[in-house]
Amino acid sequence: MPYIKSVCVHADVKSSIAYILNSEKTEDTLYTASLNCLTNAEDAYLNMKFVYENYSHRRYNEPPPLTGKGWVKAIHYIQSFDPKDNIPPVLAHKIAKAFALKTFGENCQIVIATHVDKQHVHNHFILNSYGIDGQKFYANKNSLDRIKEYSDRVCLAFGVQPYDKSKGKGRTMKYNEWENKKRGTSWKEKIRIAIDSLLGTVKNLDDLTCELEEQGFTVKRGKYISVRAEGQQRFVRLKTLGDFYSEDILCERIQIALDENANSSRSKVNDFNRIFYERIYQVGELVKKNEKIQRKYFKNQPYVLQNDFDVYTLSAQLAIINRDNICSIGELESKIEKLTAEYENARQEVNKLSEKLSQFGAVEKQVNRYFDLLEKAELSSAEQLQFQMCKTVAERCNIHEREGLQRVEKLRKDTSEKVERLTEQMNNCKKLYDTYVSIADTYKKISEGDYISNLIAEKKREDECKKNVTHKKSR
Repeated sequence: MPYIKSVCVHADVKSSIAYILNSEKTEDTLYTASLNCLTNAEDAYLNMKFVYENYSHRRYNEPPPLTGKGWVKAIHYIQSFDPKDNIPPVLAHKIAKAFALKTFGENCQIVIATHVDKQHVHNHFILNSYGIDGQKFYANKNSLDRIKEYSDRVCLAFGVQPYDKSKGKGRTMKYNEWENKKRGTSWKEKIRIAIDSLLGTVKNLDDLTCELEEQGFTVKRGKYISVRAEGQQRFVRLKTLGDFYSEDILCERIQIALDENANSSRSKVNDFNRIFYERIYQVGELVKKNEKIQRKYFKNQPYVLQNDFDVYTLSAQLAIINRDNICSIGELESKIEKLTAEYENARQEVNKLSEKLSQFGAVEKQVNRYFDLLEKAELSSAEQLQFQMCKTVAERCNIHEREGLQRVEKLRKDTSEKVERLTEQMNNCKKLYDTYVSIADTYKKISEGDYISNLIAEKKREDECKKNVTHKKSR
């Protein structure tokens, strides 16, 4: 049951972007994305600043007025999911990206982040108040209602039930229909379930009605589409099934499902990641039955299924597998070998460049000393010796005046930048290497048949220890 709320940003947009992109909240920025701007706080802010100032003719960093809130520079939306729904971070992030594109369009500037540091997964969006085409986005009750509706449509397309807006406001269906739905005998509910199950497989509304007929439903086409289940006496119009079953909204839900299928075609379940899915489910069942030791991943958070160390670790590694489209242990080991070679090549290059940096520094120092001594009227014997040494270096480097040192300084600066880039590349290689090695170790462990039994045995041993301690104390 996703819930949407919005906060207008009148002052510091950069801090808002930095907050939602916090690496500790987004699994080291794994669950971050953006549209028409870069996905880091500094660059995203500058991208948004340029667009805002171009269309609003106001400064993006102008302070708010003495009275009142001032202009809305960005809008911060939060999409929260009920902890009872157990929405995994990967699914929540997919929903976030589809929701942003569907709701605000391809010309918006938006930063997206899925936070996994709380008991419930939730999405954050920072939307620039101007799109790259100059469209102005407004934050008011009407726009928020429309955005909530889009959120519900997108979530339904992903199989997540929308927030129950009728809760506490009385019934929105007749009593007999509500009673039948409760008992599982509602005709409308059967039609709704059939439609929901087909959304990921049909291309348009015509395909949907044809598939319904294949399943035994009778469809009547006209100004409105009506459906009747087998054994049902009367036809019901699609729009009477609920807010998300009218013809136009169904077309939209079908398109959302098609877009998601196209985007996730590279992340289909294969033999490699299937075992992770299976183990996550099995470990989750052990947690529910209290048959494994309850270990928290986030020590300062309450213990829930998503915060269990084994479930969280397997889920995080599965997200990497799907993100990088790894289909087998052989492919993973091949990636590890390539990262090892890439790291070693970069390390050797850094060593060579570091030696050059040292040489450039020495040349600058000695040539500068040469010109300093050249300007002195008298030199001591030690200085004369130093002068000859430094002069040799200057002549070898073909430097005859101080301005010639600029060439050496440029070479040193360029080399230093190369070293920084290669060092960053090495750090990224090392980080990804450690992640892949950890996944490979986990895969070898969970592919063994006794993985689940070991968790159960560990719990039994702990229970026995506790029982023995209690027995000794009671004696």
